[in-house]
Amino acid sequence: MSGTVPAAAPVLPIRGRLRPLGLDQVRITGGFWAERQSINSAATLPHIEHWIEREGWIRNFDLAVRGDLAHNRRGREFSDSEIYKLLEAMAWEIGRTGDAQLESRFRAVVRRVAAAQEADGYLNTRFGRPGQAPRWSDLEWGHELYCVGHLLQAAVARARTRPGADDGLFEVARRAADNVCETFGPDGIDGLCGHPEIETALVEFARVTGDDRYLTQAALFVDRRGHGRLSDVEYGREYFQDELPVREATALRGHAVRANYLAAGAADVAVDLKDTSLLDAVRNQWSNGVARRTYVTGGQGSRHQDEAFGEDWVLPPDRAYSETCAGVGSVMLAWRLLLADGDPRYADLIERTLFNVVSTSPSADGRSFFYTNTLHRRELGTLPDADRPSLRAAASLRAPWFEVSCCPTNVARTLASLTAYVATSDDEGLQLHQYLPGTIEHRLADGRDLRVSVATDYPHAGQIRVRIESDDDQPWSLTVRVPGWAAEGATLTIAGDTRPVGPGVVTERRTWRRGDEVVLSLPMAPRFTHPDARIDAVRGCVAVEHGPLVLALESVDVPDVETVDELRVDTSQPPRLVNGRVTVHCRRVHPREHDWPYRTDAVESTPTLGEGLDEVALVAYHDWANRGPSTMRVWLPTVR
Repeated sequence: MSGTVPAAAPVLPIRGRLRPLGLDQVRITGGFWAERQSINSAATLPHIEHWIEREGWIRNFDLAVRGDLAHNRRGREFSDSEIYKLLEAMAWEIGRTGDAQLESRFRAVVRRVAAAQEADGYLNTRFGRPGQAPRWSDLEWGHELYCVGHLLQAAVARARTRPGADDGLFEVARRAADNVCETFGPDGIDGLCGHPEIETALVEFARVTGDDRYLTQAALFVDRRGHGRLSDVEYGREYFQDELPVREATALRGHAVRANYLAAGAADVAVDLKDTSLLDAVRNQWSNGVARRTYVTGGQGSRHQDEAFGEDWVLPPDRAYSETCAGVGSVMLAWRLLLADGDPRYADLIERTLFNVVSTSPSADGRSFFYTNTLHRRELGTLPDADRPSLRAAASLRAPWFEVSCCPTNVARTLASLTAYVATSDDEGLQLHQYLPGTIEHRLADGRDLRVSVATDYPHAGQIRVRIESDDDQPWSLTVRVPGWAAEGATLTIAGDTRPVGPGVVTERRTWRRGDEVVLSLPMAPRFTHPDARIDAVRGCVAVEHGPLVLALESVDVPDVETVDELRVDTSQPPRLVNGRVTVHCRRVHPREHDWPYRTDAVESTPTLGEGLDEVALVAYHDWANRGPSTMRVWLPTVR
């Protein structure tokens, strides 16, 4: 490892507009995200441990040592990656809390994994042993490189939170990374993985070790993609992003998780190699993907059959796949672009996705999950079997486990490392991107120590109070983000002077004294949101938002209505905040029954409106389905 102690953050580019602050510099002390991190630590991590043990996925490494894998292996071809994502989550959580009991559990898992590594560094329980398919024989679907990528990211998390730890994980990862470089280098197999992920991992591993071989290999994988090296499949090579070189692609497309992981890896390569054209291509893909292929929740992926992005404007709410892992991938990509450019649009999408996709997946108790995140549930869901993995990714209610359980582990590692996505620094000072109660510390290059604390009840209230906790006799800059949704009514108060501010960033440079405060006030009146007219599926509908939260109408809150599809919203009366909940005025419709569902008479085809209902309370989308089976919709038809 390099001589410097690495910062405790998942992404540490060697250059860029902004530099991330790690778990050792930012502390979350309360509020929305502190609660979710606590549940993640106390409930979700042991829940995942229980299921990977119960399903035999961790036992596969024990079988490899005993030579019993061929007929006894359990789990899908990529199940190794779930153990590595668990290790990554554990590493971040240990770095965050110093939990000694979790440290012991972490080391126990590492020992089992390390024992299965082969002499040349190869490590996989699905391929390469007697009675199994040969190594690297199924690059389209085998996920071998994908699994190595998650192993490397676990090792990076460990190196940055416990540098020099003697558990052996980093050496296991180094040997696996060396094996990849030897096997797939310029003189090796001219191939790549059907599921991008190794690219981001190799770049980060290069940053930790200071060894550019890993960066070179990541760049080689990025450049190989898009030239038809993978076999064609029923979904087309676009599924793998292998039909068009990364530099030529103009939008995120194909399998949504793969697309985000690839773009994130390409951004990493571009930044570290100063490859302007590659970074420009990724920026363009992100911009078009957000403008045309992203749900109001920040979710991505509208096609179920291939878990993929649809065409522009094809965003049906009831068929939203919006995989949780795609949301995690979207955060990964936007964060890298934010560090490279400093553009607050990236932080806006991160905020939207964290509040309305990542936090939606886990249940209130942290022990069941949505794999996909629909925006419209037409029928009451059915409770999944608590003792069996769900066979369907699109479960009607959160399930405790899935045969493909990539989402629980992805959520766990994201929540454990969330602190590292809050704030950044540059040579001038600090930038706050996400708002939560906490403390932020940073030492400038000239040795000056900067400290601030943040007090807020965001996202439930719009006041963010930033207090300077350090004295300095020289000026430095404090930057705060005004979210894009706060188009009107936001103000900034400094030293008793209040002024209006618009969406973007506001930077105040001055000589700060301990006790100085900056107060950002955001307009928190609930609001109707209207879709682009080109989104056919929700034309004539509105969504309701409250600060950064997308809201939903859930049948639990309208007990006299069989399904929320019977309701229409009266937009002549704006949504209101009543006793802590946002309400809207609705009217009930009564469809006309016919023996043929199409009419030439517009009146005959229009349902009749019943009496108006009292104000109906909405629920934060991330909280829906926590009160039992229900129908639900985000996009609400209006009274015409």
